[in-house]
Amino acid sequence: MNAVALYARRTDGFDARVARTLALLKDTAAQHAGRIVQATSLGAEDMVVTDLIARHALPIAIGTLETGMLHEETVALIDRIEQHYGLPVEVYRPGQEAVIHFVRSHGERAMYSSLPLRKRCCGIRKLEPLSRMLGQRSAWVTGLRREQSDARGEVPERDQDDAGRLKLNPLADWTWGDVWHYIAAQGVPYNPLHDEFMPSIGCAPCTRAIAVGEPFRAGRWWWEDESAKECGLHATRQEQPAVSMIGAPQ
Repeated sequence: MNAVALYARRTDGFDARVARTLALLKDTAAQHAGRIVQATSLGAEDMVVTDLIARHALPIAIGTLETGMLHEETVALIDRIEQHYGLPVEVYRPGQEAVIHFVRSHGERAMYSSLPLRKRCCGIRKLEPLSRMLGQRSAWVTGLRREQSDARGEVPERDQDDAGRLKLNPLADWTWGDVWHYIAAQGVPYNPLHDEFMPSIGCAPCTRAIAVGEPFRAGRWWWEDESAKECGLHATRQEQPAVSMIGAPQ
């Protein structure tokens, strides 16, 4: 059974949620003309946002982080987006020197060794490239939903990141069934790993399939305490971790 058959459910208020999301995207794109980007993780939620941007020709750039540790299926989705929608995807990669230094110092499996090392890996592979993506932007769009985890239970539609930029979360009140109903109805391309019981997909070493009854994000950093399961991309101003630099003490 594929992800569409497994998850797609039309719920009450679906059309209103789609209309609300589209209105938020249009309004924000107009207010931040030429300075707004969708930071897509290439997951199901972000593919819905990308489809809305493309379908309605909204002036919102599309950018993603190619961490160097993604599944082949995830990387392949970048080309699929460009071919399917005829839109360019900005790809941001970690600094090669920083990655080489980290791996030489701590090994390729450092993320399993300790929480500080895992977060340092995320800092190099995700946070620093994200800072370049957002450097000249005044607003960005995510696929965050309140239903994804307890830590995201109060995600607002409009937020502010640690640099004062507008952070738009237009799917905040969508359900998982909504996401997949939209994908099914609009023929949205998606990561085939979703068909393998991976609702939340990150870097390959840090993602596994979930079992029936497990939380949505149980397959991310499964060896860590639930309260630690963020990489820092969506931390609040108070929670934002420092990004370790090359040569910094552990």
